[in-house]
Amino acid sequence: MIQYYQSSMNLAYKEDKTVVTEVDKKINHYLIEKVKETYQSHAVLGEEESFRQNSDYIWVCDPIDGTGMYVNHIPVFVFSLALVYQGEPIVGVVYNPNEDKMYTAIKDEGSYCNDIRLFVNNKKLRDLGYKTNIELFNNDIIDEVSLIHDLKPISKISSIGSVARSGVAIAEGHFSCDVFPGTEHGNCDIAAVSLIVQEAGGKVTDLYGEEQRYDRDIKGAIISNGISHDQIVKLVKKYILK
Repeated sequence: MIQYYQSSMNLAYKEDKTVVTEVDKKINHYLIEKVKETYQSHAVLGEEESFRQNSDYIWVCDPIDGTGMYVNHIPVFVFSLALVYQGEPIVGVVYNPNEDKMYTAIKDEGSYCNDIRLFVNNKKLRDLGYKTNIELFNNDIIDEVSLIHDLKPISKISSIGSVARSGVAIAEGHFSCDVFPGTEHGNCDIAAVSLIVQEAGGKVTDLYGEEQRYDRDIKGAIISNGISHDQIVKLVKKYILK
């Protein structure tokens, strides 16, 4: 990521109008080759390339989460990787190369950033400093404009362009919530951070407040410190379009 960050990049656009670079593809392919070498019985589900075989263990990867920021030379992008067993993340890693921060979690063993234990904050909606990050998509899953209008009086609002980066900020206690309307390949974006946030004491559900598997496409996500999670779910449901 850093090697190509300051250079010109060959860009392409997917059907959902999101951008992809050769760097995304190279990192994704590199991961597949490493998994084949080390865990021959495992599968890989990547945002740009997958290695499919019948296995309970699937490595779920987003090689660059925040590609839109990456190609515009804005340092808000991370690498995201989870080991998912029978649909449930059991290992999660998010690496932020801009700050050399490695976020890790193992199921039932807590979350860490460079070996420092992480905990979500204890803020609730309407508290000073409650911050919600809303991911903006072209998929018409949520009426984000109306949602933001309702949230503005009770939460600070941002849209930083990387749900994995926002998610680790929740695990660190800097943000309190993230609303993520991504569905297709959305599991690649949040499989790792869902475990990191939950191991830090937070809560992660789909847009309807239900648990979901991360070895397939998801129904979006609400990621939070857990305290006002049900209120956020109730509010989001009002603006789900399909």
